[in-house]
Amino acid sequence: MAKAKSKVATGSPDAKPVLLSGGNPQIAKGYGDAPVQAYIAAMPGWKSEVGRRLDQLIMQAVPDVRKAVKWNSPFYGMEGEGWFLGIHCFTKYIKVAFFRGISLKPLPPGESKSKDTRYFHVHEDDRLDEEQFTSWVRQASQLPGERM
Repeated sequence: MAKAKSKVATGSPDAKPVLLSGGNPQIAKGYGDAPVQAYIAAMPGWKSEVGRRLDQLIMQAVPDVRKAVKWNSPFYGMEGEGWFLGIHCFTKYIKVAFFRGISLKPLPPGESKSKDTRYFHVHEDDRLDEEQFTSWVRQASQLPGERM
């Protein structure tokens, strides 16, 4: 698929991340809060506000969470335990991947080709059930994470 938009050349103070197909921001691999915040800021349209809220809810549920951007997606995990959650932008929704989602109660609704992973999609007009999302995040953070 072609890139959604072309942006200013890298290195320029006005440079903005390239949006890949589906509007997913192209952010350099990095660890910590800064690359995750750069990804969230570059999420197009309504997705940036939802991304900020998801990040806030994750931080409230798991204050000692580790963050990184890998493969143009934010990841959340626990020190020494791997990654329990990832976020990715698509054209019409944000996909939240719970890497051990099969163990969450209730199950997140989206199935995966991976037997352990479950997805939760957020569309523009959805009302986010923050209580349920936070419950999934807390549960996921207590499970063994993915090593990536």
